[in-house]
Amino acid sequence: MEELTPKQIVQELDKYIIGQDKAKKSVAIALRNRWRRQQVEGDIREEIMPNNIILIGPTGVGKTEIARRLAKLAGAPFIKVEASKFTEVGYVGRDVESIIRDLVDLAVSMVRAEQTAIVQEKAEQLAEERLLDLLLPPLKPNKDKDAFSDSDEDELVQKMNRTREKLKEQLREGLLDKRTVELETPSDSFPMMQVISPIGIEEMGLNIQELFGPMLPKKTKKRKLTIPEAKKYLIQEESQKLIDMEDVIKEAIQRVENSGIVFLDEIDKIAGDDDGHGPDVSRQGVQRDLLPVVEGTNVMTKYGMVKTDHVLFIASGAFHVSKPSDLIPELQGRFPIRVELNSLTTEDFVRILTEPENALIKQYIALLKTEDVVLNFSEDSYWEIARTASDVNEKAENIGARRLHTIMTTLLEDILFEVPEMKKKQIEITQETVHDRLKEIVEDEDLSRYIL
Repeated sequence: MEELTPKQIVQELDKYIIGQDKAKKSVAIALRNRWRRQQVEGDIREEIMPNNIILIGPTGVGKTEIARRLAKLAGAPFIKVEASKFTEVGYVGRDVESIIRDLVDLAVSMVRAEQTAIVQEKAEQLAEERLLDLLLPPLKPNKDKDAFSDSDEDELVQKMNRTREKLKEQLREGLLDKRTVELETPSDSFPMMQVISPIGIEEMGLNIQELFGPMLPKKTKKRKLTIPEAKKYLIQEESQKLIDMEDVIKEAIQRVENSGIVFLDEIDKIAGDDDGHGPDVSRQGVQRDLLPVVEGTNVMTKYGMVKTDHVLFIASGAFHVSKPSDLIPELQGRFPIRVELNSLTTEDFVRILTEPENALIKQYIALLKTEDVVLNFSEDSYWEIARTASDVNEKAENIGARRLHTIMTTLLEDILFEVPEMKKKQIEITQETVHDRLKEIVEDEDLSRYIL
């Protein structure tokens, strides 16, 4: 992070997200401030709170993508949740603290994967030795000393070593891939049990196998695996032995507490006054439950206590019906930065189709390349696709850049269906192609609502 200045963060985000400069600037500053806080010395470090952000804008303008790319850039534990999933305590549904439990689970998986990559080479060596032991069991200590002389025993050991070296070469060259070996693997089954609780078992933060592990005998079963399968399994097993899970958990919790990012989508769905009936009866209750987690509290997880004081919360919502000011005042105060994202124009659609590293046009070209077909788009075809997307967004529901997915799928549907049998190895998409293919659908409003 120390190498990424706010300007460089924005440049990285520009590779995937078109426009929305104000939002990119705000999140870049928020991310840099997290690194700055880590460098601060003394007690004041604990007093520096993250500036949580609310991104306001219609669907499909890049709110989620900004948060997701930001987390990837920072290598930070990141979770995206919908605010409408959660309920006030006392109602059936997930409680807000499960957000942090899920975030810690993700962080543990992330750190474990990093540690696995570090010990991979050592694990491969150990797995190879175990495989060789299975293919050629080592000599057992000779109980009857009179049966062999020392010279005979030395000769036998040398012969075994030579055979083992030959097997090792064959193993590395893949000559033994069709052979099978028998391995003892743990049985996945463990006693079924019912927990009588108003919340799900995952909400309790419990791992039944860990809880009852010492009391239940470990069940194993013998399985016949091919050499590549056995090697893969043994590498995983050896990696787990080389990794210290206590260190992994300690590092994961530290990352969540200091650099965790929670993206809270659809926050507008829990805004507004409760009317006392209907499915939204607990909207303000969810806000009140969310408040301590955003403010900073201790959440109990199966890995231990986690502080949320310095977790960065990025909320987003379209706010078509409600306004950010409809949130309870205390929660508004915890999201001091508000950024309004712009609706996308035809020019933006053209750029979205072509410029990002994961642009839709590039995706379809790569897909058809697997069938040895070259797909070419003329420049005026981009504009025709973009104009069509803008028109449909105006006539029907405005779903932003997601409209491009529906337009492109409809445009290329016949090509994608017929391409394996086509003899033609080059396909040109022009403005006329786009117009002819989509003309009837766009003109028929009922049909465009149904298809696009």
